[in-house]
Amino acid sequence: MDPEFWLMKWHNNETGFHEQEANPNLTQNIHRLSLAPGSRIFVPLCGKTLDIPWLIKQGYYVVAAELSTIAIAQLCQQLDIIPDSTKIGDITRYDGPGFTLFGGDIFHITPDMLGNIDAVYDRAALVALPFEMRVRYTKHLRDLTGTAPQLLITFDYDQQKMDGPPFAVIANEVEQHYIDHYSITLLHGNEINLKGKVDAQENVWLLKAGA
Repeated sequence: MDPEFWLMKWHNNETGFHEQEANPNLTQNIHRLSLAPGSRIFVPLCGKTLDIPWLIKQGYYVVAAELSTIAIAQLCQQLDIIPDSTKIGDITRYDGPGFTLFGGDIFHITPDMLGNIDAVYDRAALVALPFEMRVRYTKHLRDLTGTAPQLLITFDYDQQKMDGPPFAVIANEVEQHYIDHYSITLLHGNEINLKGKVDAQENVWLLKAGA
């Protein structure tokens, strides 16, 4: 999927995927990651999610990545900050109280840029990508974060009934991407109606290093 697809979504304000409060799958399961206060949590493809201010309020340091400058501006507006910005090649680093955000293509971000990561919260990144990009993304994410533990949210539904994104990522695919590097636990599944179009199961996974 071309980055222009997502840039156009933000340009046209087609952001129905944005939630109006912190995601309950995060708030109810963050303790599963057993993180100390001040731990650095990576949120890939973050958009303007309200999960970020919630995490900051819990005492965590958020490191995020986002392609759209519109999304970044709206996130900073929600946080009521004007961040410091630094160019690193074609990536722009934004720094504010309790968070660092890397603006640009996530595949251009390096482990040295990101620094140490204690955990990953992937609510909207894996499911936003078609399969070929998911293969590339999951490897890149492991490399970026040193196989840090993850709280991962996926959707299981009949892809023939609705085109993604969000794409269907079934249990077998989660294992395909991660079983060689993590122990994988399905914490719970929620029956939902996705985008008002198709019945789906929303699955919440805990991934911890040491398969």
